[in-house]
Amino acid sequence: MSAPQSAPRSAPRHREVLGFAVAGLLAYAADLALFTYLRGPAALGPLTAKTLSFVAGCTVAYAGNALGTYRNTRPRGLRPYAVFVAVNIAGAVVQLLCLAVSHYGLNLTSQRADTVSGAGIGMALATVLRFWGTRTLVFRSEGRVGSWTG
Repeated sequence: MSAPQSAPRSAPRHREVLGFAVAGLLAYAADLALFTYLRGPAALGPLTAKTLSFVAGCTVAYAGNALGTYRNTRPRGLRPYAVFVAVNIAGAVVQLLCLAVSHYGLNLTSQRADTVSGAGIGMALATVLRFWGTRTLVFRSEGRVGSWTG
């Protein structure tokens, strides 16, 4: 009796996670760089800076996922982009809540504290939400709505 083979199923999953991670890392880099600039030299407030950096990161993430990770699922029309934006707004709310709690609730007001709470902890929590929403609501394909079977 041989062990069941899971390689054919795990290969698409690994490619999906890797593609999502690459798109996410590029988006994260854009978000973090812009947030750091806006909080530092541009001297914007933490929530304004995070909101603007979110827009840049969201745009990079959609492009990376649409052109890379989920290029074979071809969503049509504006609905997928609108849902993608909604999923990312939900992620941004998570990030903003982390930043607001840290900055205003815990009075951790340094640029470093804002970066850790908004672009570190908030981004990590938001990424889980974004991955789920992107794969199940935006770039779903027949037979793979929210499943790991590719």
